[in-house]
Amino acid sequence: VQLQASGGGLVQAGGSLRLSCAASGRTFGNYAMGWFRQAPGKGREFVATISWSGSSILYTDSVKGRFAISRDNAAHTVYLQMNNLKPEDTAVYYCAANPGPAVTITAARFWGHGTLVTVSS
Repeated sequence: VQLQASGGGLVQAGGSLRLSCAASGRTFGNYAMGWFRQAPGKGREFVATISWSGSSILYTDSVKGRFAISRDNAAHTVYLQMNNLKPEDTAVYYCAANPGPAVTITAARFWGHGTLVTVSS
């Protein structure tokens, strides 16, 4: 599976962005998908994950109520809708795929290249 993330950019605090991650391969529907981020000078951290069916979704506490992960298996794409963005959300955002029920830092078989999100105050 090859992953290509897009949709990053510069936005003011309080604004919104929608990230997309397009996957190649016919087995996209068999994979859980996830979003991670890495802020300058920090390690990569988990943001959200969605199961292959979309029935199971998890978020890190800092984005609950502001971010929403979704997927379109027919389009082989996973999305991250980010609302009410804060300067601390500034990071490179990565998507990842895993054949298990979820994607974690230690359980991510495929990674995409990142897309930069910058939130100005």
